Amino acid sequence: MHRLYIETVGCQMNVLDSELVVAALRQQGYELTEDPKQADTILFNTCSVRENAEHKTYSSVGRFKYGKRKKPDLVIGVIGCMAQKDQELIFEKAPHVDLIVGTGQLGEIPSLVEEVRRTRKKKVAVSLDRKEGSRAEVAGSFESYDPLRDPAMRPSPWQAYARIMFGCDKFCTYCVVPTTRGPEQSRAPSEIHREVIALAGQGVKEVTLLGQTVNSYKYTEDGKKSRLSDLLYLIHDTPGIERIKFVTSFPKDMTTDLLEAIRDLPKCARYLHVPLQHGCNDQLKRMKRGYTVEDYREMMGRIGEILPGCAVSSDFIVGFCGETEESFQKNIDAIREFRFKNSFIFKYSPRPGTKAYELYEDDVPDEVKRRRNVELLNVQNEISEEDNAEFIGKRVQVLVEGPSKRGRSSNVDSKESNAVAEAAVALPGWHSGPEPVNYPQSHAEANDLVSLGSTKSTASTPPVETRQAVEEDFGPRQLMGRTLCDRIVVFDGNVRLAGTIAEVEVSDVTPTTLIGEIVTRNVQPGSGGLLPILI
Repeated sequence: MHRLYIETVGCQMNVLDSELVVAALRQQGYELTEDPKQADTILFNTCSVRENAEHKTYSSVGRFKYGKRKKPDLVIGVIGCMAQKDQELIFEKAPHVDLIVGTGQLGEIPSLVEEVRRTRKKKVAVSLDRKEGSRAEVAGSFESYDPLRDPAMRPSPWQAYARIMFGCDKFCTYCVVPTTRGPEQSRAPSEIHREVIALAGQGVKEVTLLGQTVNSYKYTEDGKKSRLSDLLYLIHDTPGIERIKFVTSFPKDMTTDLLEAIRDLPKCARYLHVPLQHGCNDQLKRMKRGYTVEDYREMMGRIGEILPGCAVSSDFIVGFCGETEESFQKNIDAIREFRFKNSFIFKYSPRPGTKAYELYEDDVPDEVKRRRNVELLNVQNEISEEDNAEFIGKRVQVLVEGPSKRGRSSNVDSKESNAVAEAAVALPGWHSGPEPVNYPQSHAEANDLVSLGSTKSTASTPPVETRQAVEEDFGPRQLMGRTLCDRIVVFDGNVRLAGTIAEVEVSDVTPTTLIGEIVTRNVQPGSGGLLPILI
């Protein structure tokens, strides 16, 4: 019996990739373990968006430098975006690594691992570089294998991702994704629909559609061209699915038909993650984002007109090449004007292989980047807390994900005790009860890397096979979930509420969390009404 240990860094795409890799290896008889000492196969699913993420991966890989002394059959692999970017350079930096697999070859991992174990020869399987062939040839070297799924690896038993497209053709000057994920390609609507139906059959209540620029989705099938709005209509009435989200959106592709589809389809979340990246037009031009602040303002106007009350979140890069104090101030102005639900803030990190790395000097000192990061986050938190305060006294519908990180807290009466947001906020669109990858709003670096395993779940909501044991503990528990506009809510209740829609009355807030109490009702005998499960 082979045992697998896997660590994942990065975005929702990486989390989904890990689920698919695990599913493929399970088919070959592998078991998951959270103890690397018990594993004979160790994989690191990597991210190249920031230099720090790569450093963390090399540090983690280094822990197993001498692992083969006691386990000569041990196979160590580096997979995903960093593998695609660095390729054989990884062997130079970490000679004990056996296997390098890019984002387009993850489906080959079972056979590659077996070949390495049998021959003890290093293997590299990566896609073509964007300049190594025609667009069709390069696209063909990035393969998708999404039908393979493994429920144990999901954010929670009630939530799952479905990739509707992969790759990117935007070529922002700071970004490695077009290189590490390849050309933009969309999946067939019928294939996605079948996958959503299958997920619903496994108990999934909420599905999040993924794409690097998800609202760029387009596919022609049987002579009909489908956009994201068409896909939403197609999957909306899937029995069992109660909520539909999608991330990440590109501002120039936020079409009116998409906004109208969200308005007309009640299962669609009133939440959009649309990164502005910078509030200064000169910086946006240097980033090659393809729009201006004025374009973004027009988009926000349409969102407000068609979807009143829709929450919008953003990304920002501070300290990009040539950013002055004056241009940075425009970031603050933008947050105050657009009043984002939250913002994910990055310090600029030069990435080899990008146009910014080739063309521009990284001329903003790191201490200035850090200061600007903190300043921008403080302004965003101020805005978030003000806007969240409008929910006090209101009732919200919450899809309960399970116990919060604080789990057993009950009768808590302070914001600090209830502020699960600091533990719960994660990547854009991420459902943070369970946290395979956890970023605070400022993308602090302490929690970039965690393990994904099955023997001891790191999830707030346990895997299906362990839920019964959890439910035997009938003590008070602090639960968490999200509203239809993606706001985190914490309240006390019974874990059996997990996976249901609960009504919660908000009594207090933090910048990132609504704090409340579950709504109870008086039911007359014989009325047939069902009471919510409390504690």
